Amino acid sequence: MSCCVIVGAQWGDEGKGKIVDLLAERADVVARYQGGNNAGHTLMLGDEVYKLRLVPSGILYPGTTCVLGSGCVIDPEVLIEELDGLEQRGIDTSGLRISGNAHLIMPWHRIIDADSELMLGSLQIGTTRRGVGPAYADKASRVGIRVQDLLDEKILRAKIQTALSVKNVLLRKIYHQRPLDKEALAEATRGYAERVRPYVADTSLLIDQQLAAGRKVLCEGAQGTLLDLDHGTYPFVTSSNPIAGGACAGLGIGPTRITDVLGVTKAYVTRVGAGPFPSEADEERSQLIREHGGEYGTVTGRERRCGWIDLVALRFAARVNGMTQLAVTKLDVLSIFERIEVCVAYRLPDGSVTEDFPAHQSDFHHAQPVYEQLEGWNADISGVRAMSDLPPAAQAYLAEIERRVGVPVGIVGVGPRRDQTVTVRDFLRAA
Repeated sequence: MSCCVIVGAQWGDEGKGKIVDLLAERADVVARYQGGNNAGHTLMLGDEVYKLRLVPSGILYPGTTCVLGSGCVIDPEVLIEELDGLEQRGIDTSGLRISGNAHLIMPWHRIIDADSELMLGSLQIGTTRRGVGPAYADKASRVGIRVQDLLDEKILRAKIQTALSVKNVLLRKIYHQRPLDKEALAEATRGYAERVRPYVADTSLLIDQQLAAGRKVLCEGAQGTLLDLDHGTYPFVTSSNPIAGGACAGLGIGPTRITDVLGVTKAYVTRVGAGPFPSEADEERSQLIREHGGEYGTVTGRERRCGWIDLVALRFAARVNGMTQLAVTKLDVLSIFERIEVCVAYRLPDGSVTEDFPAHQSDFHHAQPVYEQLEGWNADISGVRAMSDLPPAAQAYLAEIERRVGVPVGIVGVGPRRDQTVTVRDFLRAA
């Protein structure tokens, strides 16, 4: 049995899709445990580029079972569009399984998400406005609509009518939007049912059976540790739990079933949207990283803020996730610098210096980075396939990450293609 959780170690966009894709070829199950279409994976398979928003990366490999767990929120329009797009490109989607307990993103969620963000003005959180937060809010309020409700027209109509009795008042009086027509919405939503029906399953039972049979399971989360609802940089966070522990709740598996936690971090740091970012680079070097690293959102196209690797935050991520290994992506992007800054501590408002992630948000919001400089390698490393072939300065950079974080580096990305990878350790142990 092997159950490996792939978790983002920063603010998302760390390259988890490539890492999952790299391992998915040898996995029996690839299961996503939280998030919605507010995140995306860009994958390269040969010369083909795939941009996925909901469907797990393993869908590109015939025979791999892909799961959307109960911790996900699913926009049925986006899901069907994505499935249709994959099938048009010759990808078999019959291996997808969707938890009946996953919640649906409904049209009112998207409207409320967008308008609520606008109403915040300068205090905007930076949401992608895809309706994810309001869908999770309804889930917590126990008024959400689930995937399994699509399969029972009577329940579906009753839930839509109940929801709109409240949502239409909000849309009209608070957000100054036109009310939604319950009959038109019920008919449209019912239409999704026939497309989605073949994929709905008891995914918790499915994964348990696979693990009991000694199969290899990859669990992937969206976003990253610092966007976790409970442990991230609140309120600039997502509405679910991307950390490794979220895999247990979001898939319905016990914590003792997890055998490995692979944290994915870029060789630098990026962040989308508002919120504190201690190691953010100056505009000139941020733009250099952005252009060389292609740092634009898969879903939104927004420019990502760029900065130097933050080992304080990375050590925190290792702790809350219980990481057993690290994957360091996009090491090649740093090849353009003669000297590389590494954030090793924070200077807090009271003048003290700490190597531990601040527990109080005010301290983090005002933290100043304490940097050490390391030598750059000024060499093209995109063709390197073995750790020993990396320039000494690049090896020293990775060794410093290992030393300060206390977690070994098992995978290194040296380019966007899946073959542009240095693999040091095996994450999918034989059954």
